[in-house]
Amino acid sequence: MSELNLDLLRAALAQTRTALDAAAARAGRAHGTVELIVAGKYISPEEAPVLVAAGVTTVGENRLQDLEAKRAAVGEDVIFDFIGHLQRRKVRAVLPAVRLIHSLDSVELAAEIARRAEGEVRVLVEVNAGDEPTKAGIVPSRLKAFVEEVSIHSNLVIGGLMAMPPATADPELSRPHFAGVRALSADLQTQWEGRHDFRDLSMGTSQDYLVAAEEGATMVRVGRGLIDRCRIEGSTRGHR
Repeated sequence: MSELNLDLLRAALAQTRTALDAAAARAGRAHGTVELIVAGKYISPEEAPVLVAAGVTTVGENRLQDLEAKRAAVGEDVIFDFIGHLQRRKVRAVLPAVRLIHSLDSVELAAEIARRAEGEVRVLVEVNAGDEPTKAGIVPSRLKAFVEEVSIHSNLVIGGLMAMPPATADPELSRPHFAGVRALSADLQTQWEGRHDFRDLSMGTSQDYLVAAEEGATMVRVGRGLIDRCRIEGSTRGHR
């Protein structure tokens, strides 16, 4: 049985953050401008305290059940974001538990978030960057109209875009998709200045997060590529 090792995780986090800073610097951006979000679906609730001990500050969860279990394990020691598909019936439970929802993908979900929010709520719109018929998100050609539609909710602020490009083994093939999403965000930021802020781009996962950082990501979601190399075989836990 493999378990998450604290020392390995600390080292992997340091290496990942150094690589992110280098990628940001290649694009003329300052160190610390890209936030590392650890994808929690690769970690059990029992392992969540190891994240805290290793210095993880933000975890992204795909499912409400996992979010609740890990929050119970670590309390307020970690910030949680919701990065998966969000069902309307779960909005009420998710909203008070997270800093940010990355996956607004329908006018119906926007209405439910606005209805359930206590005060102003900031969200990211999920973009189907590759216009893939089997993937969730708003296709680029409809993005401006979508923002117009959901802007009827005065307490809903769009803080930026989230995107996952078509799956590929070559990170460079993701670059044009990331660049396209960045350009869309810049256009929308100009159009909606004073109403929405569009300051965040949640782009990049384990296979392409450095390319995403070079193309303007302010947040990257790294999971398996980070966690798998921090596991060891045996019964001795890595936290102590």
